[in-house]
Amino acid sequence: MSAALPVPTGRTAGWVVRRAARAPRSLGRVLASAATVFLLSSVLTFGLGAVSDANPAAAVLGETATPADIARLDHEFGLDRPLWAQFGSWLGHAVQGDLGRSWFTTLPVGDSIATALPVDLSIAGLALLLAVLLGAAGGVAAALRPGSRVDRAVTALCTLLGTLPAFVVAIGLITLVSVQLRLLPSGGYVPLGQDPGQWLRFALLPALALSLDAAAGIARQLRTSLVGALRENWATGATMRGLSRRRVLFGHVLRNAAGPAVTVLGMSVPMLIGGAVVTERIFNLPGIAQLSLRAAEQHDVPVIQGTLLVTVAVVLVANLAVDAGLLALNPAARRPAPAGAR
Repeated sequence: MSAALPVPTGRTAGWVVRRAARAPRSLGRVLASAATVFLLSSVLTFGLGAVSDANPAAAVLGETATPADIARLDHEFGLDRPLWAQFGSWLGHAVQGDLGRSWFTTLPVGDSIATALPVDLSIAGLALLLAVLLGAAGGVAAALRPGSRVDRAVTALCTLLGTLPAFVVAIGLITLVSVQLRLLPSGGYVPLGQDPGQWLRFALLPALALSLDAAAGIARQLRTSLVGALRENWATGATMRGLSRRRVLFGHVLRNAAGPAVTVLGMSVPMLIGGAVVTERIFNLPGIAQLSLRAAEQHDVPVIQGTLLVTVAVVLVANLAVDAGLLALNPAARRPAPAGAR
């Protein structure tokens, strides 16, 4: 017969109620902060397009356009309205998924982004997975033998990888893996839904080039946190009670010490997106960075604004996921509050 679960009463019930009441407020603060950042980012994104000296009507119509033709097209684009009215209309449509149309191709900006964004998300997702696997393996290996050759080798390798830009790593990987060893293609892309095996062959090198810097940061933070946590009294006591070092590490210490590494992982998301601009060019990937570059060359403001806004939204969603992970990993949130605490 299984034992009955204890019913929270008295002091325990009070702690459960207080913890349940604190959780929505914490989540609410995170969401409010994300909404504020999104609003400010949308203002800056729209402002960058508004202060541009490009004349879209003249660019679309060509050098033979008359002032009347330019005025007519400006009216169609809505550029003859006050800036605050343009911003309100743009933001109102944007939050509903309508990012406008390209000034040059007249295609919906959302459709262009929907075609390019999965490329970046799939590459970035694979890069994050590789960063977690490589960084966790290096950090744990170094922490288990602090001061050893393994620890020094991991530290030196992380320092080296942290100083190398993604495009240098990408060129080195292409030279070694694609040109000399002929193991993986040096460019191109196949959608994940079309052929997962071919997608992996094309995505592995760019994802690895983007992941190494993040993996180095994760390994350094995880190594430092694990070494400190393993020296805590509670970890030493668990070992003295007969628990194996492996069980203490993976069952107790790792979860308590993973917070800084998770934070580094969240900070790596903007760097991955920023590095995609160069990486997409090197590996010939049809991602959102290339879409932004083409739009910038043509002064296609709606496309530029749309890609910037979607990029900000992706970064904010990643930061929300990191905050949720930190709340789940926070040991203090799982300890009962002292008697009489409010």
